Amino acid sequence: MRYLILMAVATALVCGGCSHVLSIKDGGTDSDTDTDTDTDTDADTDTDTGPIECNLGEYSGNFTIDDQSDVAFLAGYTSISGRLRIICDSCTDLSGLICIASVGVDLRIENNDVLYSLIGLSGLTSVGGSLIISENDALSSLISLSALTSVGGELWIFMNLALTNLTGLSGITSTNYGLKIQDNDALTNLDGLSGITSVGGDLIIGSQFSYGGNPVLANLDGLSNILSVAGDLTIFNNDLLPDCEACDLLDQFASAPITIYVHDNLDDSCTPVPAGCP
Repeated sequence: MRYLILMAVATALVCGGCSHVLSIKDGGTDSDTDTDTDTDTDADTDTDTGPIECNLGEYSGNFTIDDQSDVAFLAGYTSISGRLRIICDSCTDLSGLICIASVGVDLRIENNDVLYSLIGLSGLTSVGGSLIISENDALSSLISLSALTSVGGELWIFMNLALTNLTGLSGITSTNYGLKIQDNDALTNLDGLSGITSVGGDLIIGSQFSYGGNPVLANLDGLSNILSVAGDLTIFNNDLLPDCEACDLLDQFASAPITIYVHDNLDDSCTPVPAGCP
């Protein structure tokens, strides 16, 4: 016992300037581990929750996001010179993309199983190529795209099972190529497209194939400002959409589309029948 007491006194004297005194009982394991863990945790928390600084400029080339870590990698970049493809079956958060204002070529958001919103793309103003949003099972809103005003290619919204409206796209005034809205099971209206006045290619609502319609789309009010369609007009296989709604579009166009396909929607009686409507 005297030996243990002397050893404890000696240890205290030798380590008088130390921040931690080792315990004879546990060898200091708990004291050191607790202190280190607390310090590391605080440091990690402070780093992770800091604001993103938009100071990395342009990312040169194409980039594909297929993992949540890829979103973190792009944090701070303000533009992508090439194509940006977001195809990630585990991604739930795009907030790391908040600095991106432009994509030089296509923006493809596709096959994201659990992505329910596009939060993180609220700073995006232009897409040099096509904007394609397809096969996103949980995506229910496009509101985070409200700053987007320019799409250089086509706009294609395809097979998004939970998407009920297109709110967030009203800043787009034209497409240089086609406008296609197909196979969106929950889509009830197209009001988010009210800013579009011209379509540089085909205007397609639904599809000539049995799987391509929008089954609960009931009106085309969101297309009321379109004055010209450079390609074909196809309104096909939309179970709740009266044919008259489709035919009425023809009255507002300055010139008729190249070819008109209006079939297999909700049968009704158009009175009077718009000129050129099949």
